[in-house]
Amino acid sequence: MIEFIKKKQNTKIVIPVLYEDNHIIVCEKQPGVLSQADDTNDPDMLGIIKNDIKKRYNKPGNVYLGLVHRLDRMVGGVMVFAKTSKAASRLSEQIRHKLFEKTYLAIVKGVLPSNRGTLRDYLVKDERQNIVKVVQENDLKRYPQAKLAVLDYEVIKYKGGLSALKINLHTGRPHQIRVQLSNIGCPILGDAKYCGIKNESISLWAYSLKFIHPTLKNELVFQSYPPDVFPWSLF
Repeated sequence: MIEFIKKKQNTKIVIPVLYEDNHIIVCEKQPGVLSQADDTNDPDMLGIIKNDIKKRYNKPGNVYLGLVHRLDRMVGGVMVFAKTSKAASRLSEQIRHKLFEKTYLAIVKGVLPSNRGTLRDYLVKDERQNIVKVVQENDLKRYPQAKLAVLDYEVIKYKGGLSALKINLHTGRPHQIRVQLSNIGCPILGDAKYCGIKNESISLWAYSLKFIHPTLKNELVFQSYPPDVFPWSLF
């Protein structure tokens, strides 16, 4: 368990550690915490964990910690960090070769077209507004920077006009899950950017990570469950 005091609000951030060895550390990110520092100077996972490792192991100088994947600020769930450059390189290679499996849970508004399905879209990010949009295939010549985004979804349960989903990512595009679900008329509950109705946190959770240990070569699976509060408690 890693604890950090957020000075601006004088509140405590608690980060559960799911696994740690000499090569990797797997933690549960809390909604509202950045994955990596930005110009807001708000606390971020990379900085918090680096400082914790430095203190716990009494390490002199800079501590190496590699960020191999990210979660959006308002998304909680499981993340893995590399404690050595070799581990970072090997985990990044797994991501490039699609051997790094990420599964999410989401609660969306509305009813999906089917109980199981695959979404394939071309996405373009507007860096200035930090928003992603879907580009139609017949319009790709205007957007050569567009990238293919693919995900599979499975409906777990319907309730009160909401759908709980399990989502497997095949690509890792910015805001991918959020914009693809919004594009089919089923935006994620609480997603102000793509839904227009803001909740305390977005109803998207990084539920599971599966990858090969960078040095031991065995398969590892880690899971993290969302808190038992609305709207998760409905399901």
